[in-house]
Amino acid sequence: MRNVLDNELRAIHVDIIKMGTLIERTIDETIKALVNQDVILAKKVDEGDDRFDQMEIEIGSKCVNLIATQQPVASDLRKIFSIVKIVTDLERIADHCQDISKLTLNLAGKKYVKPLIDIPQMGKQVKEMVKMTIDCYIDQDVEKSKLVCATDDIVDKYFYTIVSDLQSIMKEKPEEIGQCVDFLMIAKYLERMADHATNVAEWVIYSVEGVRFDGN
Repeated sequence: MRNVLDNELRAIHVDIIKMGTLIERTIDETIKALVNQDVILAKKVDEGDDRFDQMEIEIGSKCVNLIATQQPVASDLRKIFSIVKIVTDLERIADHCQDISKLTLNLAGKKYVKPLIDIPQMGKQVKEMVKMTIDCYIDQDVEKSKLVCATDDIVDKYFYTIVSDLQSIMKEKPEEIGQCVDFLMIAKYLERMADHATNVAEWVIYSVEGVRFDGN
């Protein structure tokens, strides 16, 4: 029975790596679509969100089945619980990619109120955080997980800079408030994605050490 449990956990491990890698690519596509006003790519991201929902359901079902049939011990239960939480946060990141893509479609054909500099850089930082969290999960690396949590501050700084810039534009060009609000939402979604990446890192630490780490 122990061999079956270990094999199933390894299979789930592979599933999470696949999901994380696909999300990394989706973040790239999301930012590329926004910067280039690429409607086709934005639609691809928007319409592709269902696959992440399905991945979350499938991995969750495998975890429930393990608990029901394989009599996992306490350390196994901690690992399985962490997996469920990690997958939920990864799926939320994918949801926010879809949210940004919908706003990209809303902005299609409009001249942007300012060149996009900070938002793409913020997106790049978020993608790097997600990549780091997947590496942390693969290696079960506690120290790197703590580094991911600290990196969230960089994303927060981008967020506050973007908010400040957009507030200034709205004062100077009230006719552009609608577009500025869209960009504010995009920045907020990226900030939330970083928060979810931080959550993943914290769940890796819990999986390894059995204690909750508060990255804040």
